[in-house]
Amino acid sequence: MTNQLVFSALADPTRRNIFEGLRSGAKTVTELSAAQPVSRPAVSQHLKVLQEAGLVQAEPRGTRRFYTIRREGLAELRTYLDSFWSDVLSAYSAEITRNFGEK
Repeated sequence: MTNQLVFSALADPTRRNIFEGLRSGAKTVTELSAAQPVSRPAVSQHLKVLQEAGLVQAEPRGTRRFYTIRREGLAELRTYLDSFWSDVLSAYSAEITRNFGEK
């Protein structure tokens, strides 16, 4: 997974809504499309983009596919975002030391 794919996938409001719709558990395209202003085929295409970004996975059960959030994809995204937090804390620490000296 690249962060570029993740950010592109989540930049679209419909995809973000579909992704957030999976927070409560596995859902089919039909279940997800009921809460969206787009058609079932459009929801399927959005899910494909989310899959390619590593954010969701599909599990076939009989004739249906159930989509779930891929926790590993979120962990990779979180690691990336946490790196910025570490940078911010390091900069804050350096500024405090510069202004008030070490105690």
